[in-house]
Order: sequence, then structure tokens, then C-alpha cells
Amino acid sequence: MKTNELIGTVVKTQRELYYVQTEDELITSKARGLFRKSDQSPLVGDKVLVTVSKEDKGGYITKILPRKNILKRPKVVNIDLAFLVFSIKHPNLNLYLLDKNLIINEYLKVETSIIFTKTDNSDIKEIENLKKMYEDIGYRVFLSSIFDDEGVKIIKREVKNRIVSFSGPSGVGKTSLISKILGKDLEIGEISNKTKRGKNTTRHTELFVTDNKGFILDTPGFSSINLDIDYDFKLDSLFREFKKYSGQCKYNDCLHLNEPDCKIKENIKNTIYQTRYDNYKMFLNEIKNNRRF
Repeated sequence: MKTNELIGTVVKTQRELYYVQTEDELITSKARGLFRKSDQSPLVGDKVLVTVSKEDKGGYITKILPRKNILKRPKVVNIDLAFLVFSIKHPNLNLYLLDKNLIINEYLKVETSIIFTKTDNSDIKEIENLKKMYEDIGYRVFLSSIFDDEGVKIIKREVKNRIVSFSGPSGVGKTSLISKILGKDLEIGEISNKTKRGKNTTRHTELFVTDNKGFILDTPGFSSINLDIDYDFKLDSLFREFKKYSGQCKYNDCLHLNEPDCKIKENIKNTIYQTRYDNYKMFLNEIKNNRRF
């Protein structure tokens, strides 16, 4: 490697400029013409090689290193961990939306954990039941409230030396949580009198650098998300608790709906939670309706 060639992470893009965070500095860079010829451009999260010009001190990205994954909304790459942030109250927890995000991340092969926020406003028994359910399924679950600095510290340790995305519905306290982790205030919209939710203020894709050498992606809040999964893909393989029964149904192509001797249906309320199975059926129907002939 050339002495003036550095490895860095693209933390923000703006038109034809790329902001690359190296070990020691943030370098404003441009991409070499070879990327335009190959129809590939650097994305936020890319690990790149950047050469610094001796004349103008500007950077030039010379190579994009191999990507481990790519998210579509927003379009970022190399996510090491995705936190799905959902409040239990205000707004109320939407298990359908949570499960949909979980299986999409399973499909994209992105490691995912769950953060339940506003736990100070929620019933302790409800919190314990939700935490147990998703831990039984195989996900790590973290709890957060505005009064729980210890919870923030635990979540911050997960960010160390990694690229971590935070996503969830509007108003769940995601940006407030990230502000605490970063130790600085990010812009938070005023509270809507009608919905009692904070208005979304995340308008562009950017990685925030933490003091423990991590990168945080704050994604725009959402109220719905498309289930962009191939029709021929086996949806049941994205449900972790279904996998233990793989190949045990009477029919190899069992959809776990009306078929006889279905191990999935036999274990509902045993090792498979009813809400998860109900959501599976709705997701399957959505994929069928989205099928392109």
C-alpha cells in the first residue's frame, strides 16, 4: 500500500463528495472515474482506500473494499448490528411491524437485536413477558428509559468498533437514545399534539462516530415497511423458532397453513408463540400478493 493511501469508512455522502473517517481524521474525498465506468459508487458504510493529494490535501477514493451486506432503506452497507427500537407505550408496541423488520434483517443476513424504550411508562409484567418471548426466539433484548443511564451504557458497549444502525417507528425515542450514546444533542422535532409523537428529523444518511470507535446510523422513522422478499424464498426459514422443526412436517413443501401433520402448527403455544405464527401467515399472504408474474 502507498504511504499516502489510507483505509477509512464513508460516513456521509453529499452530491459527488464523500466524507471518509480514517483512524485519525475526516477526509473530504472524491471518487475516481473508474467507479463511474463500473456503475458502482461508494455508499455510506463502505470501507475504502483513499489517497490524499499533496497539492490540495483532498482525498480520492481509489478502491471500495468487499461489502458484507447492504440495506435498502436507507441504502447503507456493512452493518455489523441492527438495533430495532420500539416503545412499549406512546406509541404502543406494534408486534406485526417488529416481526416484519426482524425477518427482513434475517433475509439480508444482518445481525439484529431489539431495544424496548420508554420502559418507565410500561407495566413491568408486560416488559418481562415481551423480553422473555424474543429471548426465547433467539434475539438479544435491551431495555431503555430516560431515567436509566445504565441501560444506555450497556447499549453503547454494543456499538464499540462496529457499524450499528438504529431503526424504528417515529416517536419511540430513538434519536434521544442516540443523543445519550453520543453525548450530544441531535435534532429532535417538536411533539405533535395530535399523535403525541416526535416529528421525524432524520433527513439524510450519515454515520455518527462514537468515542469508543463505533459508528451509529440513525435511520428515518417509519410507520410501515414493504416486505421485499422473493416469492420462491422459504419464508419459514426466516423465523428462528421454526427452524428446529425443519423437515419434520409430512410434506416437504408444507406452508404450515392447512396441511395435515404440520409440526409448526402442532407446536403453537408450546415453543411457537401465537402472535409470531399469526404474523407468519400475514407475511406469507403479503408476499403472494406482491408476486410479479
